[in-house]
Amino acid sequence: MNYVDGFVAAVPTANRQAFIEHARKAAAVFKEYGALKVVECWGDDVPEGELTSFTMAVQRRPDESVVFSWLVWPSREVRDQAMARIMEDPRLSPEANPMPFDGKRLIYGGFEMVIEE
Repeated sequence: MNYVDGFVAAVPTANRQAFIEHARKAAAVFKEYGALKVVECWGDDVPEGELTSFTMAVQRRPDESVVFSWLVWPSREVRDQAMARIMEDPRLSPEANPMPFDGKRLIYGGFEMVIEE
Protein backbone atom coordinates (compact mmCIF):
# COMPACT_ATOMS: atom_id res chain seq x y z
CA MET A 1 0.00 0.00 0.00
CA ASN A 2 0.91 3.63 -0.37
CA TYR A 3 2.45 5.71 2.41
CA VAL A 4 1.04 9.04 3.63
CA ASP A 5 2.64 12.08 5.24
CA GLY A 6 0.09 14.17 7.13
CA PHE A 7 0.37 17.79 8.24
CA VAL A 8 -1.70 20.22 10.32
CA ALA A 9 -0.72 23.88 10.68
CA ALA A 10 -2.08 27.23 11.81
CA VAL A 11 -1.74 29.81 9.03
CA PRO A 12 -2.55 33.51 9.38
CA THR A 13 -5.86 33.93 7.58
CA ALA A 14 -4.46 37.01 5.84
CA ASN A 15 -1.76 34.76 4.32
CA ARG A 16 -4.18 32.43 2.55
CA GLN A 17 -3.03 33.35 -0.97
CA ALA A 18 0.64 33.34 0.06
CA PHE A 19 0.11 29.88 1.57
CA ILE A 20 -1.50 28.60 -1.64
CA GLU A 21 1.42 29.91 -3.70
CA HIS A 22 3.93 28.41 -1.24
CA ALA A 23 2.10 25.06 -1.33
CA ARG A 24 1.92 24.98 -5.13
CA LYS A 25 5.68 25.48 -5.40
CA ALA A 26 6.33 22.80 -2.80
CA ALA A 27 3.85 20.40 -4.42
CA ALA A 28 5.71 20.56 -7.72
CA VAL A 29 8.95 19.60 -5.95
CA PHE A 30 7.31 16.79 -3.95
CA LYS A 31 5.80 15.34 -7.12
CA GLU A 32 9.09 15.63 -8.97
CA TYR A 33 10.67 13.47 -6.26
CA GLY A 34 7.96 10.81 -6.39
CA ALA A 35 4.86 11.93 -4.48
CA LEU A 36 1.76 10.56 -6.17
CA LYS A 37 -0.59 13.19 -4.77
CA VAL A 38 -0.41 16.42 -2.79
CA VAL A 39 -3.55 17.69 -1.05
CA GLU A 40 -3.82 21.04 0.75
CA CYS A 41 -7.05 21.89 2.59
CA TRP A 42 -8.02 25.24 4.15
CA GLY A 43 -10.24 24.73 7.20
CA ASP A 44 -13.71 26.21 7.10
CA ASP A 45 -15.51 24.04 9.68
CA VAL A 46 -12.91 23.30 12.34
CA PRO A 47 -14.58 23.32 15.76
CA GLU A 48 -12.86 24.18 19.01
CA GLY A 49 -12.48 21.18 21.28
CA GLU A 50 -12.82 20.81 25.02
CA LEU A 51 -9.98 18.32 25.41
CA THR A 52 -8.43 17.96 21.95
CA SER A 53 -8.94 19.50 18.51
CA PHE A 54 -7.03 20.61 15.45
CA THR A 55 -7.16 24.19 16.70
CA MET A 56 -5.72 23.28 20.09
CA ALA A 57 -3.05 21.04 18.61
CA VAL A 58 -1.57 23.87 16.53
CA GLN A 59 -2.31 26.60 19.09
CA ARG A 60 -4.41 28.47 16.54
CA ARG A 61 -4.80 32.14 17.26
CA PRO A 62 -7.99 34.12 16.47
CA ASP A 63 -6.47 35.56 13.28
CA GLU A 64 -5.39 32.14 11.95
CA SER A 65 -6.95 29.25 10.06
CA VAL A 66 -6.18 25.55 10.29
CA VAL A 67 -4.65 23.85 7.26
CA PHE A 68 -4.79 20.07 6.85
CA SER A 69 -2.52 18.53 4.22
CA TRP A 70 -1.26 15.18 3.07
CA LEU A 71 1.15 13.67 0.58
CA VAL A 72 0.69 10.22 -0.89
CA TRP A 73 3.83 8.25 -1.73
CA PRO A 74 4.20 4.85 -3.42
CA SER A 75 6.00 3.55 -0.30
CA ARG A 76 7.82 4.67 2.80
CA GLU A 77 11.12 3.84 1.09
CA VAL A 78 10.33 6.22 -1.78
CA ARG A 79 9.29 8.88 0.73
CA ASP A 80 12.42 8.49 2.84
CA GLN A 81 14.71 8.74 -0.19
CA ALA A 82 12.75 11.71 -1.57
CA MET A 83 12.69 13.63 1.71
CA ALA A 84 16.45 13.44 2.03
CA ARG A 85 16.76 15.09 -1.39
CA ILE A 86 13.83 17.48 -0.89
CA MET A 87 15.39 18.93 2.26
CA GLU A 88 18.47 19.84 0.20
CA ASP A 89 16.53 21.22 -2.79
CA PRO A 90 17.20 24.98 -3.06
CA ARG A 91 13.68 25.60 -4.43
CA LEU A 92 12.32 24.88 -0.95
CA SER A 93 14.84 26.94 1.00
CA PRO A 94 13.41 29.67 3.24
CA GLU A 95 14.86 32.27 0.86
CA ALA A 96 13.30 30.76 -2.27
CA ASN A 97 9.94 29.70 -0.79
CA PRO A 98 9.41 31.19 2.69
CA MET A 99 6.75 29.59 4.87
CA PRO A 100 3.86 32.04 5.40
CA PHE A 101 3.16 30.51 8.83
CA ASP A 102 4.92 29.50 12.05
CA GLY A 103 6.63 26.19 11.28
CA LYS A 104 7.18 25.54 14.99
CA ARG A 105 3.45 24.83 15.31
CA LEU A 106 3.35 22.49 12.31
CA ILE A 107 2.36 18.94 13.25
CA TYR A 108 3.40 16.15 10.90
CA GLY A 109 3.89 12.43 10.73
CA GLY A 110 4.20 9.50 8.39
CA PHE A 111 1.45 6.90 8.20
CA GLU A 112 1.21 3.41 6.81
CA MET A 113 -2.06 2.98 4.98
CA VAL A 114 -4.14 0.06 6.23
CA ILE A 115 -7.41 0.65 4.32
CA GLU A 116 -8.09 2.48 1.07
CA GLU A 117 -11.54 2.06 -0.41
